[in-house]
Amino acid sequence: MYNLVTLEPVDYLIIGHVTHDLTPSGPRLGGTAAYSALTARALGMQVGVVTASGAETDLDALQDVLVISAPSAHSTTFENIYSKNGRRQILHHQAERLSFDNVPESWRKASIIQLGPVAQEVDAVLPDSFTPSLLGLTPQGWLRTWDESGRVVQADWESAEQALGQAGAVVVSAEDVAGVEEQIEFMAAHTRILAVTEAAAGARLYWHGDQRRFRAPAMQEIDATGAGDIFAAAFFIRLLATRDPWEAARFATHLSAHSVTRSGLKAIPTAEEIQTCMVEVF
Repeated sequence: MYNLVTLEPVDYLIIGHVTHDLTPSGPRLGGTAAYSALTARALGMQVGVVTASGAETDLDALQDVLVISAPSAHSTTFENIYSKNGRRQILHHQAERLSFDNVPESWRKASIIQLGPVAQEVDAVLPDSFTPSLLGLTPQGWLRTWDESGRVVQADWESAEQALGQAGAVVVSAEDVAGVEEQIEFMAAHTRILAVTEAAAGARLYWHGDQRRFRAPAMQEIDATGAGDIFAAAFFIRLLATRDPWEAARFATHLSAHSVTRSGLKAIPTAEEIQTCMVEVF
């Protein structure tokens, strides 16, 4: 863990668990905190992560990111089991819960703060002592719970209205809400800007009572893991830079589409992809 007194300020702070993902090819680092942090770093931000992880998880991939990782007996560990009936997700371990007290003072003024839970590990309402220019939420981890066997199922988000009202922008996937349109409409009505990612179909954006769809370019999909987290970081950063939600959604849709052509953290955008998506006009 870093010395909290000497940590330099960051532009982009993400709070949430990194994950220890069990895959057929072996365990690998994952989670919103990892994918969004590395995307923000690729986009030129000075990035900080507040997380918790166990000794079994290698954080070397985050070497260009400032990481405060609270010690934990285990990392949050997921396994995805695929069958003809769809995906079954198992939570094998949950790391220690995160406290906003773990965030150094200099990081509480980051231009962008993203709350990116994966397993109910952080509160959804940011304390008043945090003053970002943009608070972004990716509420996936507040929308899931698990049974005694670890099987992940949908959950009610108890603090949704207060959290949505505080946020500057929210990114959620249609899968996170099991495609329930009433839940999407509720979120859109209670937050300033809502982006809903829809896998290969692209994304839709709700803003000022208007809705627009953004079609993703066709790509040969290898692994879609992390695409939504890449979208979120790209969207928040472009939104703050341009103050144009439509442009931010266009950019994030096209940048995240490239990510599915590679597996794991190799999906993080390249400099060439970023430049291409910056100048593309569709």
